[in-house]
Amino acid sequence: MILKHLTKKREEIEMDYIKYIEDGQLKKEKLEVSPGDLVEVHQKIVEGERKRIQIFRGILIARKHGGSRETITVRKVTKGIGVEKIFPINSPNVEKIVLIKKGSTRKAKLYYLRDRVGQKGLLR
Repeated sequence: MILKHLTKKREEIEMDYIKYIEDGQLKKEKLEVSPGDLVEVHQKIVEGERKRIQIFRGILIARKHGGSRETITVRKVTKGIGVEKIFPINSPNVEKIVLIKKGSTRKAKLYYLRDRVGQKGLLR
């Protein structure tokens, strides 16, 4: 009985330690975007010796997880082909996320946009 109680305390201490480490990896600025918004994600790209910023502009269709593991899924249509990318928000490779236009939607996950073509794929 006592041993079970001690192991539980040890697990709680380990979880607090993991949370402490993860909190140190969070970015300072708060991300104020939600699904349906038009966003630009500025991503750092390294090609050999060169470093550059690549901008991915599209509709935010999902926001998942939380804390240091939080990710966003951004979708855009280029030349009739849909492209989706999943970006970890707190990654050092994501320089910034810029809100271009606020979208109005009632759903948290906009996966139904994958089946829409043309003007129907846009949100108000």
